Amino acid sequence: MSTVADYWNDHRLITSASRSNGSHGSETVTSLPMGSGAKGAAGCGCGAVLAVIMVISFVGWALSFMDGAAPIRQLQPIPDNVPPAAGEPVPSIDIHAEGRTSDHLRYWADPIAADTGVSSQAIAAYGNAALIAAEAWPECGIAWTTLAGIGYVETRHGTYNGKMFGGSSLDENGVATPPIIGIALDGSPGVARIQDTDDGKYDGDTEYDRAVGPMQFIPESWKRYGRDANGDGYADPHQIDDAALSAAHLLCKTGGNLTTAEGWTTALYAYNRSTEYLINVRDAAASYALRQPVI
Repeated sequence: MSTVADYWNDHRLITSASRSNGSHGSETVTSLPMGSGAKGAAGCGCGAVLAVIMVISFVGWALSFMDGAAPIRQLQPIPDNVPPAAGEPVPSIDIHAEGRTSDHLRYWADPIAADTGVSSQAIAAYGNAALIAAEAWPECGIAWTTLAGIGYVETRHGTYNGKMFGGSSLDENGVATPPIIGIALDGSPGVARIQDTDDGKYDGDTEYDRAVGPMQFIPESWKRYGRDANGDGYADPHQIDDAALSAAHLLCKTGGNLTTAEGWTTALYAYNRSTEYLINVRDAAASYALRQPVI
C-alpha cells in the first residue's frame, strides 16, 4: 500500500493549499469541498477551522497532565496510507429491501458511532452506500471510511452549516435540518462562477448555484450523480443516505478502482482538486478505520 508522499512523488503532483480547482465547495476565501467537476466551487468551509480545533484539542490534552489527570483516551497514530484502510467490514444486508435499508445496519453502526463520535445514522448511511456501490460498480471497491472522511470534511456529517458546529443535524429521516446550503457561486475572489442550473430547486437560489447537503453537492453534479438510497423514490441531496450513495457514484465513476493509490487519488481530486482536502479526507477516513474520533 502506498503513502500519499509515495504517490505524489511518483506522479510529480504539486502540493497546494489554495483549493482553487474544486467542484463541491466550502465557504472560505479559498474554494473548498466540491464534488461535481465545477472549478473552484465554494460551500461550507469546515477546513478553515481545522487548525483552531487541533490547537484547542492539544491545549486541553496538555492541561490534563498539568493537573495530574490522564487523557480520557489514548488515540493511535494516523497512518498515511493511500487509500486509507477500509475499517470495520460492513455486514451483508438486503440492499433491495423496501424502505430505508441503512436502518438494518444500525446495530453495526452503533458501536462505531460510540467510538468515533459520529452519529449512528451517518455511519449506517456510509455503510449502506458502500454495499450498494459494491453491487452497482464492483470494480470500484470504495470503503465506507472514505465516504465518512468526506462527510467529516464537508459538513461534519450533516452538523456544520458553514457558520457553526451543531448548526444543523440529521432528523429521524436522515435529512439535514436546517438545510446546509453553501455560499453563492457568483465568481467572487476564490469562488467559482456557476449560474443557476436547478431553478433554485435544491439550493433556493435562482441566480447562482450553491453546494448543498451533508456531502455538499452542487446542483449540476447532483443531476449527473444523484441517487436514491433510502427507498422513497426521490434522490435528495439533503438526505444523508442519498448523499452518501451519490458521492460513491461520483467517486467510482471518476476514479475506477479505489483500492489503488492512483484510483483513490484520482477520485478524490474529482471531488475536490485540492491536496489539502485530500489529506484531510485521508486522515479522517484513517481515524474512522481505527474506530477513533478525528482530532
